[in-house]
Amino acid sequence: MEASGEATPPTERGPRGRSKAATRIFWGFLAVALLFSIVGISVVGVLGWKDTKSKPLLQVVRLTYKNLQGASVNQSAITDKRRNTVTYRVTTRNQTSVVLFDSKHGLVCYKAAGEKSCFLRRMEIRDMENIQSVLNMSVAKDGVLFLQNNRTRYYREFLGVIGGRKVNHELVGEPVQMLCDQLPIYWVKKSDGPTRRLIYLCIDICFPNNICVSVCFYYLPD
Repeated sequence: MEASGEATPPTERGPRGRSKAATRIFWGFLAVALLFSIVGISVVGVLGWKDTKSKPLLQVVRLTYKNLQGASVNQSAITDKRRNTVTYRVTTRNQTSVVLFDSKHGLVCYKAAGEKSCFLRRMEIRDMENIQSVLNMSVAKDGVLFLQNNRTRYYREFLGVIGGRKVNHELVGEPVQMLCDQLPIYWVKKSDGPTRRLIYLCIDICFPNNICVSVCFYYLPD
């Protein structure tokens, strides 16, 4: 009688055993879930790394074409997919002008050769279409793209410099800030053409979609 009274009742041992079993099942499930998570993250990381290698975020492409006078022209376009920018470097008579298309901030910035200032305007739908042709283009390994001159369409744009309206550097975004550094930035606006005013600067830009734009600047009265 005493022995049976000192023994632990089965009703106390059963729930405790089931509790331990449930705890082991929980931790086992958690370990399996953690293992699958680690494997999944590793696979995504490897695929993302391969995709980054196949599609570099920064790419330099040289565009070769002939202008209206039949002379060969070389330009370079630097695409930065991380910043959504395309930077053109146009060299004429050993002087280089830079044109920056910043689709993130919706701006086009011109830094002309020999000028101690930058010019800025808002992006238009045609600008977005043109730079998308640059961002989406595929070129040969040497990074040279040849434009077919017989299919090229040429446009001329006149931009009047609003000399009395300086742009606040803090409002233009990092790409324009880096391009212009400490130079003053002025707004420009399109017009039909300079009436009795002298055009003092033109920059020719060509895009992979066989569109070339000659951008000419002149000063508006303040």
